[in-house]
Amino acid sequence: MKRIIVLTGAGISAESGLKTFRGSNGLWEGHDVTEVASPQGFAKNPDLVLRFYNERRAQALQAHPNAGHLGLVELEKHFEVHIITQNIDDLHERAGSSNVLHLHGEIRKVRSTTDPSYIIETDGDIHVGDLAPDGGQLRPHIVWFGEQVPMIVPAAQLMSMADIAVVVGTSLVVYPAAGLLDYAPSGTPIFVVDPHKPQISHLPNVEYIVEPASSGIPLLIEKLFQEHKIQ
Repeated sequence: MKRIIVLTGAGISAESGLKTFRGSNGLWEGHDVTEVASPQGFAKNPDLVLRFYNERRAQALQAHPNAGHLGLVELEKHFEVHIITQNIDDLHERAGSSNVLHLHGEIRKVRSTTDPSYIIETDGDIHVGDLAPDGGQLRPHIVWFGEQVPMIVPAAQLMSMADIAVVVGTSLVVYPAAGLLDYAPSGTPIFVVDPHKPQISHLPNVEYIVEPASSGIPLLIEKLFQEHKIQ
């Protein structure tokens, strides 16, 4: 069974109504990203940061998977599919995808500021004074700007095993995620599904589907089924 490694970004979630910080001059819901998505911002105003992510969590819970998410699930019937997502929502999981690696954390999880390995799931709000058992303040389980991306190593390992690579809804300008395609084996066919057509000029075998995820993923499925003679 061919292995497809899919890298998804904010574009696929945007079609489910979740806004991205890159959509408006670097502002995320009216905030400078350094205020709400950096260790410095959290140290300066933890109440603001926690309220901001409480709102993001509530929005994510109200969102629903779209045809792009569901199409990736459909691929699992005929391919081994692994998704590497830059998104913090769980729309891939709720759509039914079996193998999802979150590069930048998960909005429905929080962790201790004292012991990063203490991670719990929550759908509720967290506030200043909400503590983990070790006494550390709870914070969103999100990778902020300036922090290490611990899942980048397993993500690169996954990409190195790709028979087919797919990029959906990401600008490919945020590193280290943008460099993951460089780990794909030489000659791996790469499909890019995005209406903005991010350029990957340094790699061969790149085919563009210049559509949003909801319409582009079905086109990708049709193409893959034809190429691999799947009925």
